[in-house]
Amino acid sequence: MNNLIQKYNIPGPRYTSYPTVPFWDNDSFSKQRWIETFQQSFDESNEAEGISLYIHLPFCEALCTFCACNKRITKQHSVEIPYIDTVLKEWKLYIDLFSSRPKIKEIHLGGGTPTFFSPENLKKLMDGIFEYADVADGYEFSLEGHPNNTTREHLQMLYDLGFKRISYGVQDYDLKVQKAINRVQPFENVKQATEEAREIGFTSVSHDLIFGLPHQTLEGMTETINLTKSLNPDRISFYSYAHVPWIKGVGQRGFQDEDLPSPEQKRELYEEGKRMFEEMGYFEIGMDHFALEHDSMYQSMKNHTLHRNFMGYSSSKTQLMVGLGVSSISDSWYSFAQNEKTVEEYEKSIHSGELSVFKGHILSEEDLTMRKHILNLMCNLETSWEEEKMQINNIERIKIMLEDMIDDGLIEFKENGLIVKEEGRPYVRNVCMTFDKRMIDNQPETRIFSMTI
Repeated sequence: MNNLIQKYNIPGPRYTSYPTVPFWDNDSFSKQRWIETFQQSFDESNEAEGISLYIHLPFCEALCTFCACNKRITKQHSVEIPYIDTVLKEWKLYIDLFSSRPKIKEIHLGGGTPTFFSPENLKKLMDGIFEYADVADGYEFSLEGHPNNTTREHLQMLYDLGFKRISYGVQDYDLKVQKAINRVQPFENVKQATEEAREIGFTSVSHDLIFGLPHQTLEGMTETINLTKSLNPDRISFYSYAHVPWIKGVGQRGFQDEDLPSPEQKRELYEEGKRMFEEMGYFEIGMDHFALEHDSMYQSMKNHTLHRNFMGYSSSKTQLMVGLGVSSISDSWYSFAQNEKTVEEYEKSIHSGELSVFKGHILSEEDLTMRKHILNLMCNLETSWEEEKMQINNIERIKIMLEDMIDDGLIEFKENGLIVKEEGRPYVRNVCMTFDKRMIDNQPETRIFSMTI
């Protein structure tokens, strides 16, 4: 195992999209081309399946030093209403581009800390969204909650608005680790937030844990997982800590590099966590995720309907995802578009009556084919190019790049497809990288991704 870790632990994307953001062709992108693909996607899919919304709520009261998300640290809650008003103005700009009234199948409130906002202001946001939209059949609304500030009032308000799934950022219960990442939250806070969500009627409660954080030990991770077991969340996300201080600067320099577990220790943390989760009755889903048998994510894996996008893994899929708020990324399937990354620039463009899009990518036919293969691998651990529309021009180059993984017994390469074996699951990002033509053809001069393991 250690030899494989040393061999395959290289920088690589997490593949929430293809092409990945650093390899977008911004030169051939324009806001008008984005709008055209956006409208095409809406017309093709709204009636049949509806659309998804991702709403980025960036504010946090304190900086967590493990976090690579776009956030704004403030204790001034006077920022809430102006920001919500801007998001609703952005939504109205998109509404004016739709050919009919949208049906919303999926909403995810991310951040930042969505529960930084008061229950009343979250209701104001959702009421504004549904002034111009209807709820699709089989909808799923979810949010990220901070156990320290998610109140029963938050949960009741959101439940009444249709939210049934919540994900709590737990990370680790070891106080030394919590202090290192500036995320001190007692187990009692997580317990209360979890139990209140269930009492109110939430059908899926997820806990996010991270392995590879500073000062983490096998003993401490075991204790964290045992405490998690006592709350029996429906899903567990078990993320590899992405140490990217060259991108996020001081936000990820709250500790020394020597405080981090070695790659071998980090993998040991994951393997022990995975073993414990499986003993607890969880099934591994794609990469980083575990779910109990009754949860919709497990059911979607069994039915081969699991999807992956900028929101992570999803048990439902829509062709069009609209990103609202600062730094949000929209996905029309045929193109990507990202909003301005600072609150000031985002608000300036929206209040001038313009979409806040500042960069993006229009997918070529080859991009679309590779996107499907990478999605198949990330969601189903296998892909096939037997159908004509899935055929790959450079399949021989891919096979050559995968020879070591074939020899190491991690994948099975067939004439018309490949399967990632269970032993190869930890290295699925490495497999996907061989399909990533844009990265292969444009090797970065400096490191831009976290390590794959």
